[in-house]
Amino acid sequence: MKIVILAAGIGSRLGNPFPKPLTPLKGGKSIMEKQVENFSEYFNEHDISVVVGFKKDLIMERFPDLTYIYNQFFDATNTSKSLLKALKKYRNEDVLWINGDVIFDSELFSVLNREIEARHSFVAVNTSRVAEEEVKYTLKNGKIDELSKQVKNGLGEAVGINFVTKQDMPVLLEQLENCDDNDYFERGIEKAIAENNMQVNAVDISDFRCMEVDFKEDLEVANNLF
Repeated sequence: MKIVILAAGIGSRLGNPFPKPLTPLKGGKSIMEKQVENFSEYFNEHDISVVVGFKKDLIMERFPDLTYIYNQFFDATNTSKSLLKALKKYRNEDVLWINGDVIFDSELFSVLNREIEARHSFVAVNTSRVAEEEVKYTLKNGKIDELSKQVKNGLGEAVGINFVTKQDMPVLLEQLENCDDNDYFERGIEKAIAENNMQVNAVDISDFRCMEVDFKEDLEVANNLF
């Protein structure tokens, strides 16, 4: 299995002059440093790849032992195209991917690893809150049906940690190709479900701390939470 961190974006909402994954947390470690540490508890660090773009050298210099994939169109595309570049490279592998601004407890892998070992494609979700600006989901026959920020009556939020098996990889690649440049990768998942009947589980990790840092207010919450 390969692990992909999506870290190409400018992260303008947080207002850093550097890539958002390098945002320092209380205690001195950056968001990405905590991600890599948590992954390394369960997986080989050499299986971690990072999709970079904005000020990529800053990330590459900080984490010289990771593998890198360059999205040269980082300023004109969204996460659907960054993920597409990574999945093309690993089209014959199972892939776990995460947004580069997600802070999480490593213990959540006690839940996620069961799904990974069973080889079920999944989206990790938090059912304890459903904020309007977040990616939300609905279920149909126990599997994810809708997945976007526009979902009405969502059952919870997608937290930015996802997994696709190599069996499901071809249809997800096809739909990411079909996505518009400004689409989030969740659009590709939603289209693969609707048009190709891809089966995607919603894995509830609400018992663990996990959040995305989009704004300065999120960073304050994260520093208090963690």
